[in-house]
Amino acid sequence: MASDGQVVVKFGNILAKHCLDRRCSMELLRAAEHTQSVSSQLGIVARVKAVTGESKASSELLLSNVQNLIRAVQNVLRAAEAACVKGLGQASADPEEEEVAAFCQQWRKNLTQHRAKEALNSDRDELGLRKTRGAKAEPTLMSLVQEQPPRSRKIPKHPNPRKGHTVMDRHL
Repeated sequence: MASDGQVVVKFGNILAKHCLDRRCSMELLRAAEHTQSVSSQLGIVARVKAVTGESKASSELLLSNVQNLIRAVQNVLRAAEAACVKGLGQASADPEEEEVAAFCQQWRKNLTQHRAKEALNSDRDELGLRKTRGAKAEPTLMSLVQEQPPRSRKIPKHPNPRKGHTVMDRHL
């Protein structure tokens, strides 16, 4: 999980680099930095737990860190959605940046299609407000990440995301 957190950090940093809106970019960088810290803490706690053995306190600490990492990743994805909606600049020739840009373009395309369908089939009440019953939720980056199949079964258990692994290599 800690290594997956590092992958999300890299994803967030790449998006922040290309985000056209300065405020969204800064928010994304803050979320990625927080995720980096939580992911590092989780890695440390997991290594300590592996050495010290089974105890209720260490298990609770590990679980707490995992929950913190999940919340941090969700914050990165929310900030990434805002950055994608505000607009992204052109990705460089770097394959990882191209992969991130393609992933975000796919999500934005899904969001645009969803909004177009909702506009055509929207049920409005007498005040012109959209009824919430029966309305489908908008697609999120989290749902797109969860839909992606794992790229390869040859991925080592603890990959170093800085050495040859691309941002989207791992299924989150």
